[in-house]
Amino acid sequence: MTATIGWFSVLLAFALALVGMIAPVLTPRREGARVLAVGGASIVGQLALVTVAGTALVYALVTADFSLKYVATNSSLRTPLYYRVTGLWGALEGSLLLWEWMLVAFAGLVVWQYRERHRELMPWVLAVFSAVSGFFLAVLAFASSPFERLWPVPLDGRGLNPLLEDADMFTHPPLLYAGFVGLTVPYAFAVAALITGRIDEGWIATIRKWIVAAWLFLTLGNLFGGGWSYHVLGWGGYWAWDPVENAAFLPWLPATALLHSIQIQERRGMLKVWNLSLIIVAFALTIFGTFLTRSGVLSSVHAFSSGPVGGLFLGFLGLVLLGSFALVALRADRLRSQPELDSMVSRESAFLLNNVVLAAVTFTVFFGTIFPLLAEAVAGVKLSVGAPFFSRVTVPLFLVMLLLMGVGPLIAWRKASSDNLRRNFLWPVALSVAVAVALVAVGVRDAWSLLALTLSAFVVLTIGLDTGRAVAARRAIAGEGVLGALGSLLRRNQRRYGGFVVHLGVVLVVLGITGSMNWSQEKNATLAPGESVGVGRFTVRFEGLQVRERPTHARVEATFRVFNDRHDLGVLSPALKYFPSQQSPIGRAVLRMGWSEDLYLILSGFSEVRASQATIKVLLRPLVMWIWVGGGVIVLGALLALWPFGRRAAEA
Repeated sequence: MTATIGWFSVLLAFALALVGMIAPVLTPRREGARVLAVGGASIVGQLALVTVAGTALVYALVTADFSLKYVATNSSLRTPLYYRVTGLWGALEGSLLLWEWMLVAFAGLVVWQYRERHRELMPWVLAVFSAVSGFFLAVLAFASSPFERLWPVPLDGRGLNPLLEDADMFTHPPLLYAGFVGLTVPYAFAVAALITGRIDEGWIATIRKWIVAAWLFLTLGNLFGGGWSYHVLGWGGYWAWDPVENAAFLPWLPATALLHSIQIQERRGMLKVWNLSLIIVAFALTIFGTFLTRSGVLSSVHAFSSGPVGGLFLGFLGLVLLGSFALVALRADRLRSQPELDSMVSRESAFLLNNVVLAAVTFTVFFGTIFPLLAEAVAGVKLSVGAPFFSRVTVPLFLVMLLLMGVGPLIAWRKASSDNLRRNFLWPVALSVAVAVALVAVGVRDAWSLLALTLSAFVVLTIGLDTGRAVAARRAIAGEGVLGALGSLLRRNQRRYGGFVVHLGVVLVVLGITGSMNWSQEKNATLAPGESVGVGRFTVRFEGLQVRERPTHARVEATFRVFNDRHDLGVLSPALKYFPSQQSPIGRAVLRMGWSEDLYLILSGFSEVRASQATIKVLLRPLVMWIWVGGGVIVLGALLALWPFGRRAAEA
């Protein structure tokens, strides 16, 4: 019964998507209100039906209905309730259903928010939503259904992928999907503007907050993914330039570029074609990422198993790119007329250079990700592009972006005078040089690390200088205190000061990455009970092994007592987990987090011959905590930019 309800709900939603997609095409233009009503009803109907389908699948997972292949493959009688629910997005079919539900939920929010605005654009906006929704529903209904039946019905299921049995399973995938789906909103408005020819109207201002929201979700998704990798995969790192990590990161890059370049279009009417291209590319990269993770063309700890959907997504990606850029070419005459750049020394130039750098990073990551696939397809040679390539190319580009983060917000629009440059940058540059000298004095010798930390100081100093001047002016004019002046500045120009907070968060992330990449230590040892190994200022003493039973697996834990300068810091217990469905054990790393460094323990193996022994890897990862703190500051800045402080803030 559950399978029937779920599949028919998907099928009916697909029919409604077809109606919403073709309504603007078949209805006369003068009947715009009717088309809008049909499109809105189609979206609401799809949302209701997909909600029914999603609820049916969750019910099947919770009740262990193994007559569904998806449930039998991704759940078991031993699976705790929490992981049964998160099993909804634990594999290919369920993740597509969650994606589709988020898509029509976002579309429903657009229907509600703009029901009285953009009446010329909205029928086509909803038609684009229905077209994208129709594709996903077609895949769910005909190519990769989560409601496929299984016969004979097994007595128990295989269980969730062991790597997914983690609390971050509830956060990382949904946040990342929300970011991917969120980029559909600006894409739908862009296509609608191109179709109707209303390119010079306020649609770009309408989508600004949607871009920020999508960017925020993408940022959170990647941050939680890095945290998951750090504490679950057991290798001591948070980013490996894995192909699926790259697929999640790629849309974030053009979205970041777009957040900066739309300011130029809003203020100067420039970069219309560029911004449209960024919107199209960002949305297309979400489809590309889905193709990579669901086609079976790559091997990754993150990738889903191969299936028939890879070719469908590749075809849809081609249709999106060809159709969207054909519309851009069709409207080329209206997009061509725009102001020219007045000077290379201006805020426009700084933002444009920032976009060029982000485009270069995007191309580098994209090319490095697909190159092994191209090499195997063309020459039959299996190659791999690892982290050294990505780091070697992207680190200099990211440092240029760091420099521009300090320059862009303070340099003048149109053309910066020598007085503007001297007033805004003399002291930050001088103090940054002093910071560099101090870093060399305390022993920082690596050129990239020195440059990263110096540029980080430059960004902080420019933000501090500009904010300090604004607070002083506000206090002189309004007689407010420091906190009151800061609050007033934020309410009056929340985009600017929210952006400053984001930039400060990026500086903290750079600090964490620089420290962990350049000053880490590690040591391997095989220890008997009572023996110790030291790394940095920590000493780790092995105290014994024990076996513990969990609902889905058994684990062998090694108990280690940690000391710091002879102070007892407690016990850490890394483990090897043995799942019935896995031939090899899966490691459970443990760590002790600190503001200056993380102590990270990995149990590599153990022996019970004669006396218990444990083979352990001990890692010291400096400043990693600041990556997560910086991520929190970035999120705070984005929320400050989005928060509705009132009419004045909305108009700023």
